Amino acid sequence: MGRAGAFLSVGSIILAGVLSFSSLAIWCYHHFPEVVSHHGADHSEGHDAVAHEDGHVGDDVEKHSDDESGEHNNDAATNGDDNDGDVQSAGDEDGDGSAHVEHHARGPPKPEAITHVYWVLGKFGDLRLTISCYIDGLTIMMFCMVTLIATCIHFYALGYMHEEEEDVTDHEVTLSDGSHLTRPGRYYRFFQYMSLFCFSMLGLVLAGNVAMVFVFWELVGICSYFLIGFYVERPSASTAANKAFIVNRVGDFGFIIGMVALWSTIGTFSFGDIEEESGKVRLGLFSQLRSDENDHKLLPSKEMVLASARDEVADAVREMGPDASYNEINAALNATDRVDALRNKKSELGIFGFTFATFPYGYGFLIIAGLGIFCGCVGKSAQFPIHVWLPDAMEGPTPVSALVHSATMVAAGVYLVGRFFPLFTPEVLFIIALIGAITLFMAATIAITATDIKRVLAYSTISQLGYMMLALGLGGWLAGMMHLVTHAFFKSLLFMCSGSVIHAVHTNEMTEMGGLRKKMPITASTMLVGCLAISGAGIPLILNVGFSGFYSKDKILEQAFSYMQINGAPWGIIFFAAATGGAAMTAFYMFRLWYLTFAGKPRNQERYDHAHESPAVMTAPLVVLAIFAVAVAWNPTQAMIGAVIAIIGLIVLAVRSFSSAANGNADDGPIHSTSHLAEGRDQEAVNVPKRVAIVAAVLVLGIAIWSNRAVTLEGILEQNRPLGTLETAAGFEHKKGVGVTAAVSPSATGRRQALPTRPQVRLLQTRGRQMRFQVARHQSAPR
Repeated sequence: MGRAGAFLSVGSIILAGVLSFSSLAIWCYHHFPEVVSHHGADHSEGHDAVAHEDGHVGDDVEKHSDDESGEHNNDAATNGDDNDGDVQSAGDEDGDGSAHVEHHARGPPKPEAITHVYWVLGKFGDLRLTISCYIDGLTIMMFCMVTLIATCIHFYALGYMHEEEEDVTDHEVTLSDGSHLTRPGRYYRFFQYMSLFCFSMLGLVLAGNVAMVFVFWELVGICSYFLIGFYVERPSASTAANKAFIVNRVGDFGFIIGMVALWSTIGTFSFGDIEEESGKVRLGLFSQLRSDENDHKLLPSKEMVLASARDEVADAVREMGPDASYNEINAALNATDRVDALRNKKSELGIFGFTFATFPYGYGFLIIAGLGIFCGCVGKSAQFPIHVWLPDAMEGPTPVSALVHSATMVAAGVYLVGRFFPLFTPEVLFIIALIGAITLFMAATIAITATDIKRVLAYSTISQLGYMMLALGLGGWLAGMMHLVTHAFFKSLLFMCSGSVIHAVHTNEMTEMGGLRKKMPITASTMLVGCLAISGAGIPLILNVGFSGFYSKDKILEQAFSYMQINGAPWGIIFFAAATGGAAMTAFYMFRLWYLTFAGKPRNQERYDHAHESPAVMTAPLVVLAIFAVAVAWNPTQAMIGAVIAIIGLIVLAVRSFSSAANGNADDGPIHSTSHLAEGRDQEAVNVPKRVAIVAAVLVLGIAIWSNRAVTLEGILEQNRPLGTLETAAGFEHKKGVGVTAAVSPSATGRRQALPTRPQVRLLQTRGRQMRFQVARHQSAPR
């Protein structure tokens, strides 16, 4: 029964993966993405502003590069210097400026998301609880990532958990009589939990409304409780499971507050628009807060504005008199002119007899909803200050750690920030960036000192999740989501490699390892690939080719640098320092881990002597994930360069292996030379097919990417970037007329905030640190 259940679980996730990649092919066929180069664009990525210093709901800003610097320099002379980096409005002086702004503000058309209601569970006034789906490119990309990684982990678990097929003697649990606990194996139960875990994550990604998201959100937490506490007889495992469950409930309380804030002011949980049986279309969250009529700028809904302006609403009702009907009052209050006037008026807060102007009406609800939703993400993604549960989650089996830390539980929080990104105000994004920076730096410093191999990787996960939050908080939607995908591949690879090592030496302590690369060459090589990927290793500038982390981290650093240029001290410098310092520390503690484990001399000879390479069912997934850790973010040119490097590497390895096998060990003398030669040739016969398979896979992947140049990770994510945000910042080449990525304006709180969308901003002249701008303001017509 145990093996049958395991095979059924593996078959199910394989089928899900096949269907996911088929869906990706169909999606790309109907919505073919544009070709995106890693360093070919001159755009900046960010988040639009909502409120200016005067309380007016503001315009968005977009940088535009123009090589005709002569006209720019002439205009600059009339505009004067902008020493503070603020925007000076100069009007649209180009003959075709309006059309030009229209083109760059909108960019290529975004594919429409698919929204469908399968079942109406209940109606409570205007609120409908439904089972629905919301499918766009991000949904399909997440499906492909989760199913591919989960498939590799399921195969890996077939070998790693084989001891659970029979009765298990747990040497970490001692009974009162001094003997160790013996219990029945739980092989099938482990795969039941794993399948339910994957189902929960896929349901969360597919959910079409906030209520469904919350249900699957909680189901992910319950599954993590079962898997972290799989060895429930161990006090440490049961304590870790309880801690994970309880700490996540703290974050979920904030999530509930965000849900209530959205429903009470907007009246719907649905992400997309839903057409009812009567033909009436019920607008979803995104359409109400970023409508076509407002050119997808983030504006509080009518309900939010009226709920905030209670005194003004009461005065308006009194003015209409007692004879006014409900319909007349409702029509008067919901009049566009009245709502717009209230939306541009700041609310007042009285404290100890003093009155303070705060935010425009309705704006506070956006902040409350955004912060509440982010609190839930803080718990799931183990961000400061409720990160304490994740290191203890290492008490679960290694396949659980690999799945939790890569494609499911911790990824859910970052995914949700990306999904709700269009609803976040600049103030909320600043909090997200601040929490991400603190988490990034704090976890990296702890990882430097840890000696438990799985705890090093656990703190590495916390640090990388902080990296993603930092990118999203700075407005880098593409950078954050791209790092989420690349991190999932190399982090699952690293955890599975650590499990292979633990399976061989039966300890987690790196101080008792060393020299294992000779005993475990495949594990050592694939883990080195993972270390290079998470460190962002690559060859910049000319070749511009590297491991997957090279591209996603490069975009995060680029976004942080852009934010620093625009916003200056202190926060711009702090965020950029956190991003660069975190990247440096990541490289240090990851290569420290690899060196202590695989290099040098054995520090425990007994464990070294008993070490051996893991079986093929465990090493094959490592090779597959290593390939994706290298190439998942490649574009066509990099794919071909990588294929050439792979071929050269194969030739070098084959020559070295053959030379080593032929020479044998000269110190053994003539008696042993023949046996060593035979042994070396046998080992070479085993290794060559593996290396050929690896290079063949890289070649196939390279050719596939080359033949479909636009179907890349960056291209698909860029195609589904939320409306109202800028195109990705693809490089700081500082061409003539290009020196800054966006303009700035004080936000409603007085903090300098990047305003990186819609009116067109042109850098006219750069003199040292003084920059001059021209802003072409344009109100785009509804799409």
